[in-house]
Amino acid sequence: MDRSPHILIVDDDQEIRDLVSRLLNKENLRVSTAADGRAMQRELESGNIDLILLDLMLPGDDGLTLCRNLRATSAIPIIMLTAKGGEFDRVLGLEMGADDYLAKPFSSRELVARIKAVLRRAQSLPSVTQEPGGEVLKFGGWAFDTARRELVSAGNVVVPLSTGEYDLLLAFVHHPGRVLSRDQLLDLARGRSSGVFDRSIDTQISRLRRKVEADPKNPEIIKTVWGGGYVFSPQVTEE
Repeated sequence: MDRSPHILIVDDDQEIRDLVSRLLNKENLRVSTAADGRAMQRELESGNIDLILLDLMLPGDDGLTLCRNLRATSAIPIIMLTAKGGEFDRVLGLEMGADDYLAKPFSSRELVARIKAVLRRAQSLPSVTQEPGGEVLKFGGWAFDTARRELVSAGNVVVPLSTGEYDLLLAFVHHPGRVLSRDQLLDLARGRSSGVFDRSIDTQISRLRRKVEADPKNPEIIKTVWGGGYVFSPQVTEE
């Protein structure tokens, strides 16, 4: 990647925006800022954003709403920032589509490490603009194009995937019919390098089920093996 990664900071606290901007500029990262969801949308429309630092508590639409709406149309990596550090809030942030979660106050070293880890994961994936050269894997009526990073339904509808969802689905389609523990999925999906806690695997699977299952409450594609982990049930064929 020739250009410096472009980070968008979305936080209604100007002092935090300025502080984080200075910190990231020292790391040779380009920075744009926004104080709310409308300003965030303007920034997204005006420039190529590589990662969003999104505060949970915002005027108007809160961070969770913005995260959920953005994830419905985009796979831009998102790190949630919030003063709420409880497990419920962390899981909820990931449930809405965030790639990672950092509670305030945070150290500058940890913030930079989290950003670089998420960017490494995103940049290690094939570009959506490159010529098709990867696999097109089919399962249960779905087509998963790993070169274009697209999941396409039987009705030819493209379903966007977050970085974490993409990594997890890739691990599953390469190991169909095999029971995978949470630790194995963390390793296969490169979750350990991102610093996301183990519970995020369950969250990512819950999100994937809502996208690929006819009935997420009674999954037929990604099944739970009690005491063992998860198994990807359908046959996977390569086009």
